[in-house]
Amino acid sequence: MELILTKNFNLPESYTLQVYEKTGGYAALKKALGMKPEQVTEEVKGSGLRGRGGAGFPAGMKWSFVPKNTGKPVYLCVNADEGEPGTFKDRAILEKDPHRMIEGSLIAAYAIGAKTAYVYIRGEFDLPTRRLNAAVQEAYSKGYAGRNILGSGYDCDVFVHRGAGAYICGEETALLNSLEGNRGYPRIKPPFPAIEGLFKCPTVVNNVETLAAVPYIIEHGAAGYKKIGTEKSPGTKLFSVSGPVMHPGVYEVEMGYPMRKFLHEDVGWMRPGKVLKAVIPGGSSMPVLTAQEVEEVNLDYESIASKGSLLGSGGMIVLDEDTCMVWALENLAHFYSHESCGQCSPCREGTGWSYKILKRMVHGESKKEDIELLLDIGQKMAGKTICVLADSLSMPIASYIGKFRGEFEAHVKGNCSQCQKSR
Repeated sequence: MELILTKNFNLPESYTLQVYEKTGGYAALKKALGMKPEQVTEEVKGSGLRGRGGAGFPAGMKWSFVPKNTGKPVYLCVNADEGEPGTFKDRAILEKDPHRMIEGSLIAAYAIGAKTAYVYIRGEFDLPTRRLNAAVQEAYSKGYAGRNILGSGYDCDVFVHRGAGAYICGEETALLNSLEGNRGYPRIKPPFPAIEGLFKCPTVVNNVETLAAVPYIIEHGAAGYKKIGTEKSPGTKLFSVSGPVMHPGVYEVEMGYPMRKFLHEDVGWMRPGKVLKAVIPGGSSMPVLTAQEVEEVNLDYESIASKGSLLGSGGMIVLDEDTCMVWALENLAHFYSHESCGQCSPCREGTGWSYKILKRMVHGESKKEDIELLLDIGQKMAGKTICVLADSLSMPIASYIGKFRGEFEAHVKGNCSQCQKSR
């Protein structure tokens, strides 16, 4: 398979402009500037590229929503606030090949008519921030950013804005509020950012990996990109794999690749003595897959959805047979209750109460009705808040109890075999 996103990862000093140019870097930007902006948008739309941040919304479609001739500035915002537990693939791009994302951002900005692009990067990302800042300065020095880019008459400035570590700022409208200097509260939609986003102006928010795929699409055309992957999930995707496996790390695979083959042949399967129990396929908020489902699913949006989960961000967390699913869910509930911004009551109260119930369940202090109570709280959170943070806990609650109910019942009775083995 031809690597698109990681082809430079193993080159010495892959993060520098010199290496990026030697491997054909910024040729796609030059080509795009010779096209009309709407042609660039149509090429990306035709490629079928879907947002890699988690939602999977078609990128070109999102660009086409930006209204024309409003008299207002248009902005591009790059969501580099990668905070989903288990997800570290954008960090790899920012550390090892930041120019690919910058080139994709400049092409996107040109297509939507933006003259300013902001990269909102996670506050804890020290090395990625330093690499990205250096790459932006290199891009300016060679005329790829700033005034009259490559003699085209097109101007675009790129600014890097460092967040402060709040998970909620990975939600696109909370990100916009944070960029404006306000508290990172998600906004009620509509209006969507494409109509009224940053500073109440038309704005497109794209993920790092999404934009890093754009240069390839412009260089090879929509048809070239669609040759890779499946009909509805074209292209390649990055997966960050963690857990008791032989080779955790970031992998680029073609959409539609069998998950079992991926874990066996690419990741090297489980560590000696470990048995696969379950996989969270797309970041901690996604419903869990059982070991049997792993055998039957492929790595694309449609296949994973057929098993009741989601591809999400591609943050793949592997769990072995010694993992207590009650403990794992309590860990997630702690995270989401801590990171809830508190704006919506169902989320603020629901995540907090879920954590309290799971905590007492883990410590053998729960009642038999707690399992149904947890499910009830999860149902009352889902779809009833401004953003999807509440859903990010309600989905795991439903899937963990639905697929591993026996372990929750064992905790209520005080005889969880996994916990007894680990003590």
